[in-house]
Amino acid sequence: MEIAILCVVLIGIVLYFRSGPDKGRNQKFDFTASHRLILKEKVAFYNTLTTEEQSRFEQELTAFLRHTRITGIDTSIDDTDKILVAASAVIPVFGFRDWHYGSITEVLIYPNSFNASFETAGNEKGNERLITGMVGTGAMNGTMILSKDALHLGFRNETDKQNTAIHEFVHLIDKTDGAIDGIPENLLGKQYVLPWINLMATEIKKINANKSDINPYGATNQSEFFAVASEYFFERPALLQKKHPELYAMLEHIYGQKLSLKKLFTRHPGIGANTPCPCKSGKKFKDCCGAVHYK
Repeated sequence: MEIAILCVVLIGIVLYFRSGPDKGRNQKFDFTASHRLILKEKVAFYNTLTTEEQSRFEQELTAFLRHTRITGIDTSIDDTDKILVAASAVIPVFGFRDWHYGSITEVLIYPNSFNASFETAGNEKGNERLITGMVGTGAMNGTMILSKDALHLGFRNETDKQNTAIHEFVHLIDKTDGAIDGIPENLLGKQYVLPWINLMATEIKKINANKSDINPYGATNQSEFFAVASEYFFERPALLQKKHPELYAMLEHIYGQKLSLKKLFTRHPGIGANTPCPCKSGKKFKDCCGAVHYK
């Protein structure tokens, strides 16, 4: 109990000292060629975009990082961590121009999973469920908490239909109408609300009957179903369309993105010495930003 209280107090202290007038805006971040290299190597979604779309993705990623602080709790944070968090934020809203997550100003990164008392794996007691991501409420409102391990796994494993960070940002999208209830009314349109509710009920029944390949956690409630189904949509859209065509069509409508033809499941190639440099200089990687690796 003492450890749990201490953890909550420490988090409160971190948030208190970061709650000044500059919190959540004007964070210093300038997008560089090294950031583009991270996107090319780790974010499959980015690699399916046209050059023009990639430029817009980079702009939206930059805007997010200038508005949102990324803070490590008992772990260090590098550019890769920041880029993956921001990419997770941009991917589900890329179908909307100039989307702004007004309900979040800080993302706290834990080294691994944690429990409801914010104790990390190994310090929990009993059979408490370990958490890899959550959207803060109450005193933690405006804050998202993510496990660094889960953040990276979501982009490293392109076959499991899961991405923890995208899952949590979907909850924020869901929240824009005032409630995290699995019914994003601002995106659905009134005529689609009832069909969406009925579709969720049908799919949840299939999950409970072990007749679905959707993550069983999606049967917890409607909000978790929406987040889990969205992970599937952004990770394996072609497979979702094949196995759950009605669900795919509804999510395509919600997010305004046609993903089924994008080769998200194809592992994007690494960047070699003679690959054009991601900074778009026209030079080979070994003669430009990658020169440090080939001396």
